[in-house]
Amino acid sequence: MGAIPSTLLLMDPTPTSYLSVSSSTAMIAVSFLALAMAFGLGYWNWKRSQFRQAVLVLEGVRLAAIGGLVFLLQQPEWTTEYRPTERPNLVVLVDRSRSMETQDVLSADATGGELQSRSKVAKGLENPEFWSRVSNRFQVAAEGFPSIATGDAAGTEASSSGGTNIHNALEGVLDRDSNVQAVVLVSDGDWNRGKPPVELASRFRSRGIPIFSVPLGSETRLPDLEAISLDAPTFGVAGKALRIPFTIESSLSRDHVAQVTVEFSNGDKETKEVRVRPMSRTTDSVSWTPKEPGDYTIRVTIPPHPDERLRENNSIEAPISIRQEKLRVLLIETSPRWEYRYLRNALSRDPGVEVACLLLHPLLEKPGGGNRDYISEFPSDPEELAQFDVVFLGDIGIAEKQLTEEQCQQLKGLVEYQATGLVFLPGSMGYQSTFLSSPLDPLLPVVLDETNPTGTGSKLAMHLELTESGRRSLLTKLADTEEDNLQVWSGLPGFQWFAPVLRAKAGTETLAVHQESANEFGRIPLIVTKTFGAGKVLYMGTDGAWRWRRGVEDRYHYRFWGQVVRWMAYQRNMAKGETIRFYYSPDSPSLGQRLMLKANVMSDAGEPLSKGTVTTKIDTPTGRSTALTLQSAGTDSWGLFEGSYDVREAGKHRVLIASSESSKTLEAEFFVQGSAEERVGLAAKPKVLQELSKVTQGESISIDRVGELGELLLRVPDPPLVTKRWQLWAHPIVMTLLIGLLSAFWIGRKWLGML
Repeated sequence: MGAIPSTLLLMDPTPTSYLSVSSSTAMIAVSFLALAMAFGLGYWNWKRSQFRQAVLVLEGVRLAAIGGLVFLLQQPEWTTEYRPTERPNLVVLVDRSRSMETQDVLSADATGGELQSRSKVAKGLENPEFWSRVSNRFQVAAEGFPSIATGDAAGTEASSSGGTNIHNALEGVLDRDSNVQAVVLVSDGDWNRGKPPVELASRFRSRGIPIFSVPLGSETRLPDLEAISLDAPTFGVAGKALRIPFTIESSLSRDHVAQVTVEFSNGDKETKEVRVRPMSRTTDSVSWTPKEPGDYTIRVTIPPHPDERLRENNSIEAPISIRQEKLRVLLIETSPRWEYRYLRNALSRDPGVEVACLLLHPLLEKPGGGNRDYISEFPSDPEELAQFDVVFLGDIGIAEKQLTEEQCQQLKGLVEYQATGLVFLPGSMGYQSTFLSSPLDPLLPVVLDETNPTGTGSKLAMHLELTESGRRSLLTKLADTEEDNLQVWSGLPGFQWFAPVLRAKAGTETLAVHQESANEFGRIPLIVTKTFGAGKVLYMGTDGAWRWRRGVEDRYHYRFWGQVVRWMAYQRNMAKGETIRFYYSPDSPSLGQRLMLKANVMSDAGEPLSKGTVTTKIDTPTGRSTALTLQSAGTDSWGLFEGSYDVREAGKHRVLIASSESSKTLEAEFFVQGSAEERVGLAAKPKVLQELSKVTQGESISIDRVGELGELLLRVPDPPLVTKRWQLWAHPIVMTLLIGLLSAFWIGRKWLGML
């Protein structure tokens, strides 16, 4: 009959058993008619045999077989019911996450309308005296989460980083407790980890377990100002201005002007008046020029507002490393036009840049120039080419005494795998149109007009106009404020030639367009950026930037190209050692994001690794360590190894990169921006709990009605009896007995000589 399930060990040892049938009136009538006919036939045969005793026994066997068959047609079942011997469990789940510290609950016992924290009110529901009314009916067990042990890695992770996983807490109840009859969920409904809680509602309903929820907190957020992000770059260069963006979130009902203070650990301080918009986020920035290399801490502080309730979140910090280093730039050009001359001079005077020029003039017998910063040929050694952080391609293309297909392929790999920046700076000769059918074609951020390779010139000056993206970009920032920056760009000297651009490609970012000229695709894009592989690409569709020096000398021209070089080389120079270079994206990661890790690794002999084992160890601020193995991007990837890491903690993370093919290791750091996932002061989400209660046939009780909870729990139906059914009509023993009777009848007939 099978073993009794382990759940029955808590049941009554003397169960109730009974026999039941499932039949219809017609079936019963037919069954009685069949029995009557069988009885009549048996009596008639017995009479014909002159009432022989053996025939009577034989007919009795046949009647028993027919009777058994008729009985089985009624689908008989033997049912045993096991009744519980102990009280069912009532599980009280209490949210203990950080968001429960919000003081926005007016409980029934509050005096003078004083608001209490959600956690304080919830703690009162953990008191055993509160459940004394139902203690005779249930065994009450109060548990807190996210510290609840679910046996799930996600649950452990949520607990360590302060997230709320209601789904895991409820799932743990189902997995651990087979005797639970009802669940009381006390929470603000603000879940931020795991699956939606409502996905478990069907499982609770199928097991007859209602969820009674007690939502805590107001659906309206408390008045608050919060510094939610400080997007400082990972590193900067001493003596060069840095833009420090920050974001303020306001839940106040009206806007106001805040005097934001940005302090640096070296004693520097910047202040700025920021108009904070109500019920939204406001982003602004300050400019800072570090004087000395070193590791610094930046702190942004917002003065408290009289109406805000929370003041401990009015500041935020981030680290930054200031270095003294040179960026290597390769400038390739054919004719020494004005744009090339002034660009070369600007880069040569920049103390943070080491420039190398390759002039492939068609009238020169051999490449070169008159100064020491000229090189005689395109670097043939991939290792030598990989030393350059940024490459400028002027009015040059694929032709005799210019670039070759192989060199273009090398430049493509340099950008894609080595994170080098590439700047297209076309000219009126139109040589760059030959890139359309070359390996550099995918790197072009714009679609060129092949019918007009030399572009468009004009005797009248034309002007650039910044797009919305250009107004926010560091590349086009020529003044400290957005208003001043727009004024500077509108007053810059114009240009008299622009490239044959039709439109920007998908996935690019247009920073500036032609102020007047347009086509069927819209305004002509002239400054466009894109990401290609690990590197960045910039397209400058005019050669008139050198004119910006008129009246102001190097003020804007020098600043623009200095910003371009540093922006394009930024990611490549996040961390580098003798044989390993490490970088990642996004460069300012936030909680919950997936960080793409990249490392260029060379052997001790200086050759890029095409295969091997590259391991990365990441230590989080709380001390947890994660080991990752980076995968090779391919045999032609110039030693690029890639991987990913899911960010779960805010703060400084330490990275150690090592390779089995290199004796050197690299130590690096990255900082995760943002506050904790569990934020105090946010609005509660009672609808999450109400939906759970509705689907599971429970009820959602507000805190002022929490006294009714005991009455509702007493109305919960008793748990169904555990039953065990044996289907006699399909049981093998019953079928064996029936076949045995029929066999005995047939053998008896033969023994008596009956046909």
